[in-house]
Amino acid sequence: MTQNIYDNPAFFEGYAQLPRSVQGLDGAPEWPALKSLLPDLTGKSVVDLGCGYGWFCRAARELGAAHVTGIDISEKMLTRAAELTADPLIHYQRSDLDSLSLDENSVDLVYSSLALHYLPELDTLFAKAQRALKPGGSLVFSMEHPIYTCASRQGWLTDDNGERFWGVNHYQDEGQRVSNWLADGVIKYHRTLGTTLNALIRAGLTISNVNEWGPTQAQIDAWSALAEEAERPMLVLIAARKDQ
Repeated sequence: MTQNIYDNPAFFEGYAQLPRSVQGLDGAPEWPALKSLLPDLTGKSVVDLGCGYGWFCRAARELGAAHVTGIDISEKMLTRAAELTADPLIHYQRSDLDSLSLDENSVDLVYSSLALHYLPELDTLFAKAQRALKPGGSLVFSMEHPIYTCASRQGWLTDDNGERFWGVNHYQDEGQRVSNWLADGVIKYHRTLGTTLNALIRAGLTISNVNEWGPTQAQIDAWSALAEEAERPMLVLIAARKDQ
């Protein structure tokens, strides 16, 4: 089972203070780029894996989706999502993504934001997504970039001249990483970018876009803390489709 860190009181309290928790998609600087990867959602069925507070579920309905299902392992997240949602065509479901069950050819879009790096392997999930998608359907997701996950034990370092640099820590050494972010003992999984892309290919999905996301200068000007994200990609955004 995937670690349910979001039901940890300390983690949940810290997460609730983040801009993306307070402001929703407006507080997620990568959202414009991620939104650009979405297909037309008019009349479509959507599943959001790791839906959290349900921000994307509600946005999908505003973009024309006929019905949306948000799935998350965290009871605290789903409780908050339900509090923020007043739409009978959005449904929330508690499930571990490792044991996800979706009907075959039932969904037009499988979406996930910043959840898949918590899973120990992706082949099974991608195979289930491919099976659930209707022909022509899309998988769009974001996850922590492997340049970021591989450095979770090291991060920013300082050279002999006092200049900071991002310390890459055994990039090819895939597997579990444990960090202390918002709470102690947060488990994530590092895999190379090639491993993720090849898992999509093995699942029978066609990759249509890979965005090693970084902030624009306008975003940095508006939010100076984002300057750090221009030094190395923290996130990767990927779109793929089911051709048949």
